[in-house]
Amino acid sequence: MGSFSSFQVLLLSLGLFLAACNAFPQNEAVALTFFKRAIMEDPLLVLSDWNPMESEPCEWSGISCSMARDHVIKLNISGASLKGFIAPELNQLSTLQELNLHGNLLIGTIPKEIGMLKNLKVLDLGINQLTGPIPPEIGNLTSVVKINLQSNGLTGNLPSELGNLKHLKEIRLDRNRLQGQFPASNGSEFPSNLHGKYASTGSPTGFCLSSQLKVADFSFNFFNGSIPKCLGYLSRSSFQGNCLRDKDSKQRTTEHCAGGASPSSNHPVVNTQHQRVEDRSTHQPKASKPAWLLSLEILMGIMVGSLFVIALVTTLQKCKQKPSIIIPWKKSASDKDYTMMYTDSELLKDVVRYSRQELEIACEDFSNIIGSSPDSLVYKGTMKGGQEIAVISLSFIEENWTGFLELYFQKEVADLARLNHENTGKLLGCCRESNPFTRMLVFEYASNGTLHEHLHYGEGCQFSWTRRMKIIIGIAKGLNYLHTEIDPPFTISELNSSAVYLTDDFSPKVRPDRLLIM
Repeated sequence: MGSFSSFQVLLLSLGLFLAACNAFPQNEAVALTFFKRAIMEDPLLVLSDWNPMESEPCEWSGISCSMARDHVIKLNISGASLKGFIAPELNQLSTLQELNLHGNLLIGTIPKEIGMLKNLKVLDLGINQLTGPIPPEIGNLTSVVKINLQSNGLTGNLPSELGNLKHLKEIRLDRNRLQGQFPASNGSEFPSNLHGKYASTGSPTGFCLSSQLKVADFSFNFFNGSIPKCLGYLSRSSFQGNCLRDKDSKQRTTEHCAGGASPSSNHPVVNTQHQRVEDRSTHQPKASKPAWLLSLEILMGIMVGSLFVIALVTTLQKCKQKPSIIIPWKKSASDKDYTMMYTDSELLKDVVRYSRQELEIACEDFSNIIGSSPDSLVYKGTMKGGQEIAVISLSFIEENWTGFLELYFQKEVADLARLNHENTGKLLGCCRESNPFTRMLVFEYASNGTLHEHLHYGEGCQFSWTRRMKIIIGIAKGLNYLHTEIDPPFTISELNSSAVYLTDDFSPKVRPDRLLIM
């Protein structure tokens, strides 16, 4: 009996040992939790089952684990319209082999911590809205085979550390704002058909070290200099749309090369359906358009505007309430330091700052409410000089505000501040204070309310055709400005009659806000 009891104890101990070995690493679960926290909008609810209290991470959408279910090896969430940031804590997924976030709406920069994923074979962050330079730490991904960063807003030079990627077979960097020369040197002259395989005793650098590279696309950036001989085996289409000294591929004009890679252009040119962006250099300058083409564009704008108004009158009665911003988490007291990590005051250095006190006086102690939604209140105010303003105040308490939301707020404010057209709402400035917690935007006030109010509650049916055409053409001009006249183009979250404000003389102003729901 004694030996049998000892055997039972041995089995129990072995079971506990195996259970402990198969337990999912806490640091990886924490990393995935931070990833979810950094996502501000999840319209398809792909992260809705990411709940460590109900299930283990291996059962979450987009997660693949090892055979033993003790490590994450794939994080694959593509085409899900996720809007937010890439959390640097993903570096704790030490066994991750594939990181695929292709075709979302991710903003911010690529965290340098990604370079710590030594087992990563596939890095796909293509077709997002990422900005900033490619971190040199990417060159530490010694196992990577494929890198896709196409169709973002990446800037700066290519880091020479990319030449350290010995196993790299495919790299796609097209349709960004990268510049400078290619980090590649043969060390000596070689025929272009050697595909990166060298028989010389020279010392190649950069991409000339990538002997396995078979597919590369550097098109539609702002690279200059010449195409390295060691990359001569690639198709010339891989280099088109740049500023290179190459007669065999289509390059940008001198004007585009002189000002196209401006640091202020820190947003990618990506449409809302995540399709590849058409290079702007392929369009003719406006000055060269013939008169008949301009007339045709105006006529088409009038026709489209007419259809727009007809659709508003017949169908937009259902559009009386807009969805709120999804914030599926709350910040704990321990997140204070983490919150401050993602703020960037440089974004708002050119935006006028208002104090809460002066806005409180202008808006009559914030009693003059002219609109509201689950996420904001809208006040009418009058400044000391007599200027009428509309103040939009976000309805969030500090406990629900995160560093990711703060940086998103700042980026959207900076984007709104660059708009300047008679048929778009004009941002005058913002208010950011901590005590009490305040996030407000200040716009020009349109005294005649919204087009929706006139169509559904006023005397819209008595609008003269002259006034109707003025509104239609004004909307068309505003949309043309947002979509074609500024670079990068500005997309609005939702266009309906409630998004069109009317001035004293019934000139329309398209409301440009995307962050705020009114």
